Amino acid sequence: MTANACAGRLFGDHFLSRLNVDEQAMVANVRRLARDALGPRAAEVAQRDVFAWDNFRLLAREGVIGTAFPREYGGTDARQVLRIRIIEELGRVCSASASLVTGADLSCRAIVAGASDDNKARLLPALCRGDIQAAFALTEPGAGSDVRGLPTTIRREGDDYVINGRKKFITRGTTADWFLGVGRAAHDPSCFIAVLVPRDAAGFAISPEVGKLGWAGVPISSLQFKDVRAQVSDRLGAEGDGFDLAQDALIRARMGHASMALGRAIGAVEIAAAYMVDRKLFGKSLGEHQGAQWTVADMVTQLEAARALVHLAAEKYDSGDPDAGIFASMAKLQATDLGMKVVTDALQLTGGRGYLQDFPLERFFRDAKLNQIGEGSSEVHKTVIGRDAIRRVRTLERHPCLKFESLENY
Repeated sequence: MTANACAGRLFGDHFLSRLNVDEQAMVANVRRLARDALGPRAAEVAQRDVFAWDNFRLLAREGVIGTAFPREYGGTDARQVLRIRIIEELGRVCSASASLVTGADLSCRAIVAGASDDNKARLLPALCRGDIQAAFALTEPGAGSDVRGLPTTIRREGDDYVINGRKKFITRGTTADWFLGVGRAAHDPSCFIAVLVPRDAAGFAISPEVGKLGWAGVPISSLQFKDVRAQVSDRLGAEGDGFDLAQDALIRARMGHASMALGRAIGAVEIAAAYMVDRKLFGKSLGEHQGAQWTVADMVTQLEAARALVHLAAEKYDSGDPDAGIFASMAKLQATDLGMKVVTDALQLTGGRGYLQDFPLERFFRDAKLNQIGEGSSEVHKTVIGRDAIRRVRTLERHPCLKFESLENY
């Protein structure tokens, strides 16, 4: 961190060494955007929960949105190890901007992975440019983290699918032109289908936007599908691929949540540490008090460890490692819980000033909570991780220090 301090950054750039020249240039450009445009207007964006069009158009124009799209459709097909760096940089100043980048990927990933060649050619260039938008319609009133519990049904009638169900907490619902509807096949509840639904489909309704605690700039909506017809040719993947397509999008989104939480926490530490230098307490700066130093030491150490875990998850995804999903869950759990704690501790260190609406930490505090909830709550990921660990240990060799084959014999 010492060398990087000369460049005005508290946290090191060691992960950038694993990126190529073009990828490093993208990170540098995102930093410029965050410093010159997105950071200065982040507080203004947070005043009203309406879609942050100016931020979105800027990110699209600068090719940041395009990192989620294949080269043949105008994107750059970025690796996850680059995207997590981009999202961390944006999360450091503006949750809405970071969410716009993660949301573009979440809402379009199934189209990239599963749409017909005709639909890819028709939709992906416009989505990449930001001319149109898509929304990922997965979560329902009674099923969010438990994807297999979705009650929405999709029934085939000739060349059409007929969709019935409700969706909730859908980002981009009021701005999307296309919706990625996911539900169960009416003839086989174990078969999941994903299909594209146009905004103007008969029987399809979008609720007014619902207010929320934080994350202004990316409003959410509820959706109603009542005998909505979608063309079979607009299906994503084969019948039965809906669950896997959704899971792939969610794995990438979980790494996005983790990176956003870490970026925000990094920003919080930078702000709190600067305050500790300026604030005088009992004849010396707050930063000279050992107790405050220890708090910062815990923050910095744990954040660097969490950054390494998120990077590892991204590397596993990029290499096609089958463990990428479980590592994405670990990364999201560790980074988002830590992010909430660090922002809370940073606010505590800054005292009354941290609680003011004119001070960034108040916004950071409200935004941090959703990262622990979205794309699977922390409790759900603990269950997933714990279940996986117990499953794997059943087939492992017993620890060499154990005397008996069965531990019940002790």
